[in-house]
Amino acid sequence: MNILIVEDEKLAVRKLTKLLEETAPEFNVRGITPSIAATVEWIAENRADGRPEPDIIFLDIELADGQSFEIFNRIQIRSTVIFTTSYDEYALQAFKVNSIDYLLKPVQQEDLQRAIRKYYDLTAGKTAPAAQVDLEAILKTLHLQAPVPDYRKRFLVKQGARLLSVETSEIAYFYIDNGLTFFKNHQGQKFVVDYKMDELDGFLDPSRFFRVNRALIVTHQCVVQMQPYYNHRLALTLHPALDKETIVSRERAHDFKIWMGK
Repeated sequence: MNILIVEDEKLAVRKLTKLLEETAPEFNVRGITPSIAATVEWIAENRADGRPEPDIIFLDIELADGQSFEIFNRIQIRSTVIFTTSYDEYALQAFKVNSIDYLLKPVQQEDLQRAIRKYYDLTAGKTAPAAQVDLEAILKTLHLQAPVPDYRKRFLVKQGARLLSVETSEIAYFYIDNGLTFFKNHQGQKFVVDYKMDELDGFLDPSRFFRVNRALIVTHQCVVQMQPYYNHRLALTLHPALDKETIVSRERAHDFKIWMGK
């Protein structure tokens, strides 16, 4: 039985791991991730390598880089999810209503045993399958407001002696060339930006921008064509044209195809 623990508190990780060893020694903790970004990357790489999905993901709600509900927006989750949370019992009715199990922190052994029994009942067909995660209903019942991300709306760039403010809607893609980060607008004009790709990946709207590999972030509008490429990758044709190899990495290819269909 393979387990993924998503938790940013080391003490909570140690306690949950110890309780799992005592309560369900057949469980094998395959991975521990502390953030939304690390979890999405772990799942994508695990899937790309052809390894089995975790049977259960123990998912803390509050992570260092946001609420873990964002993970469901970034990648398809195929595992059973058990949330761990510090919310009070009244608020946690949201999880019961949506057929989602939870562990109230600090996790107690009897609660863990209950959650594991529920998992085995589900997999044995003794109870109805869990409903699809209804994030909106959960957030409403918990009296939370899903944070509205403050995605970057424009960039200030140089053009000769002038400074231009370019809206993100005018940008076709970002790329790296000789260690510098550039973007091209839809007319093919090239501008340098003083950000690394990891920084851009963090404050660009993921519904409009997708990082296909370490050196390229694209928009829907710039992708003219995509074709299968060896080793389960994808080759892209972009407009405006880019005089570089434009390949979607193997671990991102599946999610890229889903993103392109949205």
